[in-house]
Amino acid sequence: MTEAVEQRHFIQQIIDADIESGKWGPPGDRSVITTRFPPEPNGYLHIGHAKAIHISHGLAREYGGKFNLRFDDTNPAKEEVEFVESIKRDLEWLGTKWDGEVCFASDYFGQMYDWAVELIEKGLAYVDESTPEQIREMRGKVGHAGTDSPFRDRPVSESVDLFAKMKAGEIENGKMVLRAKIGMDSTNLNMRDPVMYRVVNAPHHRTGDQWHIYPMYDWAHGLEDSIEGVTHSLCSLEFQDHRPLYDWFIDAINQDRSDDDAIHHPQQIEFSRLAISYTNMSKRYMRQLVEENRVDGWDDPRMITLASFRRRGYTPESIKDFVVGVGVTKFNAMMDMGRLEGALRDDLNKRAPRRMAVLDPIKLIITNWGEHGDESRTETMAGINHPKDETLGTRPLNFAKELYIERDDFMIDPPKKFFRLGPDREVRLRCGYWVKCHDFKTDGDGKVTEVYCTYDPHTKGGNNPPADSEGKVRKVKGTIHWVNANEAVDVEVRLFDRLYNAERPGKKTGDHLDDLNPDSLHVVTNAKVEPCLVEQMSDEPKWPDGIRRFQFERLGYFCVDSDSTREKMVFNRTATLRDSWAKKS
Repeated sequence: MTEAVEQRHFIQQIIDADIESGKWGPPGDRSVITTRFPPEPNGYLHIGHAKAIHISHGLAREYGGKFNLRFDDTNPAKEEVEFVESIKRDLEWLGTKWDGEVCFASDYFGQMYDWAVELIEKGLAYVDESTPEQIREMRGKVGHAGTDSPFRDRPVSESVDLFAKMKAGEIENGKMVLRAKIGMDSTNLNMRDPVMYRVVNAPHHRTGDQWHIYPMYDWAHGLEDSIEGVTHSLCSLEFQDHRPLYDWFIDAINQDRSDDDAIHHPQQIEFSRLAISYTNMSKRYMRQLVEENRVDGWDDPRMITLASFRRRGYTPESIKDFVVGVGVTKFNAMMDMGRLEGALRDDLNKRAPRRMAVLDPIKLIITNWGEHGDESRTETMAGINHPKDETLGTRPLNFAKELYIERDDFMIDPPKKFFRLGPDREVRLRCGYWVKCHDFKTDGDGKVTEVYCTYDPHTKGGNNPPADSEGKVRKVKGTIHWVNANEAVDVEVRLFDRLYNAERPGKKTGDHLDDLNPDSLHVVTNAKVEPCLVEQMSDEPKWPDGIRRFQFERLGYFCVDSDSTREKMVFNRTATLRDSWAKKS
């Protein structure tokens, strides 16, 4: 029988060929492969970054090479230490291990400055005193050549002197920039004398007041890769048109240099970025949501940051399974949010222990409880912690006269196919007894407050009763969950829905805020749960990230939120048991 051949994606095929040809070292040497993840510390990582991390880190590990974590901290106005630390936490949570120390673009500011001076001296860069608006106008449009700056031919010595003054903090913000001298007639607008440095008289979170000029991303990015010896610089498709500029900068530095003195020239490869329906991947828009208090911070569980997914109860394994399933291609496509939620359900269904909780409680009173023993007694039942994993064992459930059930599990006038409780209807209480309703009580508004039932003592544990004299066994179709009214603990439960109502937020009006879902959060303040959900059991499964996750039977998957205290536990709904949005559609 022919063995199945592994289908390797296009980046693997490129790297395989490079190793075989000896492009980066001795032919066959896989260890020379070096990749990196270069986030800008101007916000939290989002789910789209998880794909980029998986690709770059996964390839480095596959080939036994090196993986760098490098922060592109070139914009002090928007960068914060908080973002640096959050990004490191996210990578660690995903199981991503970088090699060596964390790298920063700011570590290379001195080298990049020297290279910039070198380009000025070669006649390949100049200081421009045009305003940002004038530079934008000079750039021109697609299909029409741009126009030269009046400062394009200023003497080299003058540009060197002005650039030094920019660096020393002697120039006001916005008064001067350093531009590359490439040409204003390129069909690629990125090549039309791009800005390399701008004046920013602001302190940097790592270098303080040492610098007053900061490199533009396009100037810094390829040089950082070069300094670190990155062989394969992997990025998303929107940087494809920037690749010629990265190459030009390195070639310009290497101009007139010997092979021994030439700097390393990485190979950039682009892949499709991750786009998911009902989300917005723009960090600018996410920052707007946070700063305008439309969400509760960068880790609000309705956001799509990795921190928010973690807080909501997602597992790193489910996110990895999702991005692996998306694949590595050069074709941008919108992924259904349901695929990510499906990966999560597949993981939690296998691992999350089962518990019972009642979100909208009404009291169920068993009126014949005293006929078969002490009316105040409790009977301990064995609650199965996982139906498919016996190693998780059981937990004690105390069944008694007064219980709480879900309000939705009772109807005064139920339709024929409503297989839960109603007058003269019988159901199985999960792991408890069968009960049959004979009465109920309502308040002045007609809202049910109590349900009165009798129980069948022959159905302990929820088992079928014995056959009658004719050999027939009474059957029941419905099973509902419950909690002991005397032991139940009050908790807060947060029910999250998608943050946006539109598949592509902002597509119709141009403003993503127009598509915010006003019902994205519903807070339940009087939910009732088993005591073991508050007091952690010694044999409860330990999750590597320390987050306690459960399946609340019949309700969905939930986790303990970081807002929880001993006095007030808070649970987040991670996901429903089924794709409720698909059902709505």
